Amino acid sequence: MRLFPVFTGLFVAVLMISQVTAVKPVVWGSLAFTGADLIFPLSYLLGDMLTEVYGFTRSRIVIWTGLAANLLMGAAVYAVGIMPGAPDWLESGGQQAWDMLLGLTPRIAVASLLAYLVGEMVNAYVLARLKVRTRGRFLWLRTIGSTLVGQGVDTLIFFPIAYAGEWPWTLILHIMLVAYGIKVGVEVLLTPVTYALVHYVKRVTGMDVYEERLTFNPFRIVLDDEQAG
Repeated sequence: MRLFPVFTGLFVAVLMISQVTAVKPVVWGSLAFTGADLIFPLSYLLGDMLTEVYGFTRSRIVIWTGLAANLLMGAAVYAVGIMPGAPDWLESGGQQAWDMLLGLTPRIAVASLLAYLVGEMVNAYVLARLKVRTRGRFLWLRTIGSTLVGQGVDTLIFFPIAYAGEWPWTLILHIMLVAYGIKVGVEVLLTPVTYALVHYVKRVTGMDVYEERLTFNPFRIVLDDEQAG
């Protein structure tokens, strides 16, 4: 378990970076997406590694930790944002810049947190189930398959909640498809990295958890060694 806190910290860091980079729309050719679409897939890579090595029982603790960190960040940004600013800072347009970069609307914040929580939990569950079904073989199938499902759920939850009624549905569907394609594409491209990371962590820690009696309960955050078969 000596590397578990390290990867937990990296996982949370990716989530926090994604929250900030999500505010900038990026255009590449005819494709439009946010900066977070390039960063956020790393959370699925780390999530896959954590579930593959440590099991769903422990990876859900990491997922809840990430949610708590995002809630703390959101509360802190909101609290600081509504506090009176220094006169010189206000005159120079500081509040407008703050609101543009960090002032996420409650609707987008809720959509982001809900999509993250459900998507990550589904991703971890699918990977843990596939590991038992494949008897530990075909790691590429488990990582890509779980990402296809998890990122799909994430995308289907976030965009309609965040933008329905604000953007035309044609635009929402376009960005959803582009975002989903980018996220899955990054996971596929990083499959060799996932393989190397998983094998390294397994070798260093000596851990390789199979959860044959896994019960999907995302709200149970206390470790259950009997469940981690």
